[in-house]
Amino acid sequence: MQPLLSPSPIVKTAVKSGLAITFAASLFMLNGCATTPKITAQQCQQGNWQDIGERDGMVGRSGAYFGQYIAACPTVTASSPARTAWEAGRQQGLKSYCTELTAYKLGREGYAWQPVCPLEGIQKLEEAYSQGQYYYLRQRDMSMLSSPYPWGYGRYGYAPFSPWGPRW
Repeated sequence: MQPLLSPSPIVKTAVKSGLAITFAASLFMLNGCATTPKITAQQCQQGNWQDIGERDGMVGRSGAYFGQYIAACPTVTASSPARTAWEAGRQQGLKSYCTELTAYKLGREGYAWQPVCPLEGIQKLEEAYSQGQYYYLRQRDMSMLSSPYPWGYGRYGYAPFSPWGPRW
């Protein structure tokens, strides 16, 4: 037996889009949690701050990132991280981050390049990054143009892009 009031297709679509918006919002909020350093009490007390700094340097974190460790460690224990050891490790890690190959790879994959490298040789790094970014943008544009609907979805299904807004 069919129910007396079945939801219309518009209501079903609204419910689905509401679930999609809720899912996207929860992913966005979880993404914010992923940027804070996950550090345990043992790492705060006995952590090898030079190794932690080296890992941070390899991914291009700036010296200001150490403030997040200072904020995280007092909540865990009463110890404080060693800034000098962390900075020495970060400088070692930056040697592998500040290469033309890394700059090119970041640009080619569409990631941002962090301005943490020493000023000598910075022009070569910026050039390598811009070449990688050019390749990334060209590939993105080619895939968009090869799509059957390059400008996305219209208000009521697939519709061509209109610079004057939606059609009623």
